[in-house]
Amino acid sequence: EDDFVESGGGSVQAGGSLRLSCAASRYTSCMGWFRQAPGKEREGVASIYSYSHYVRSTYYADSVKGRFTFSRDNAKNTVLLQMDSLKPEDTAMYYCAAGCTTSSDWARSSKYPYWGQGTQVTVSS
Repeated sequence: EDDFVESGGGSVQAGGSLRLSCAASRYTSCMGWFRQAPGKEREGVASIYSYSHYVRSTYYADSVKGRFTFSRDNAKNTVLLQMDSLKPEDTAMYYCAAGCTTSSDWARSSKYPYWGQGTQVTVSS
């Protein structure tokens, strides 16, 4: 069974930074980050597609472009989400997910069969 464990969440002030990590039990070529705020639907934040252990494509939600960076550390079977210039509206539970999708479907949570338990990010103004 595949396991995905997120870490790195916490509380920061607006303008601050956090780096989320998602450790996988094995190498996974396609991964995504999603978030869900109370009372809102889960939304795609970023997705990464790799081939032969090299990153081929990354996708970002418009709301985080230029502020968030998705990368991976293949040696540790870990994907990272560097979040800079955080805003209060970034407050949510963040989940990593595994699954390969088409480029047009990367933000659809139903396309990802494997999920972590989540890590909370809280940004205060």
